[in-house]
Amino acid sequence: MGDSNRITRLQTERLFLRAFELGDAGDVQRLVGDPEVALMTANIPHPYPDGAAEEWIAGHAAQFEAGELAPFAITLCAEGALIGSISLDIDQRHARAELGYWIGKPWWNHGYCTEAAQAVLHYGFDVLGLNRIHAWHFRRNPASGRVMLKIGMRHEGCLPQHVRRDGRFEDLESYGMLKRDHKPS
Repeated sequence: MGDSNRITRLQTERLFLRAFELGDAGDVQRLVGDPEVALMTANIPHPYPDGAAEEWIAGHAAQFEAGELAPFAITLCAEGALIGSISLDIDQRHARAELGYWIGKPWWNHGYCTEAAQAVLHYGFDVLGLNRIHAWHFRRNPASGRVMLKIGMRHEGCLPQHVRRDGRFEDLESYGMLKRDHKPS
């Protein structure tokens, strides 16, 4: 398995995006254990099981080394607190990636997700050389769509009842951006 310290580090005005460390597992479990965070995602289970954060973090380095995932812990520059996660799930064959993120509820509505997403978008296009980055959100989570619009993505449509979350079918709002439409950092 690769070394998680090889994962790229990014810095913005208020944030430091770095590799997750096993020591982050407790914070991850606490933050995504909040149903208001977990239930806005398609893949984070609720309740969040013990040991899941450690297993998730342990898989990052190998996925990064394989060019399949660019995962980042979102931390505050000032105090170093872990506030969320953002990643690019990379499809090398098609030079595209899916942007995914979550932010702990105490840090909602402060612009942190937009700031992190902008940095990762630049990284995907400028460093990784991706041609397309796309993302989606549950229709019932319009705040996530506002993040996507603020970073310059375009709304591409709705996929009605596209996924099932806890026995309920969810509509997905889809967004995307091509490299040609991206302004380099």
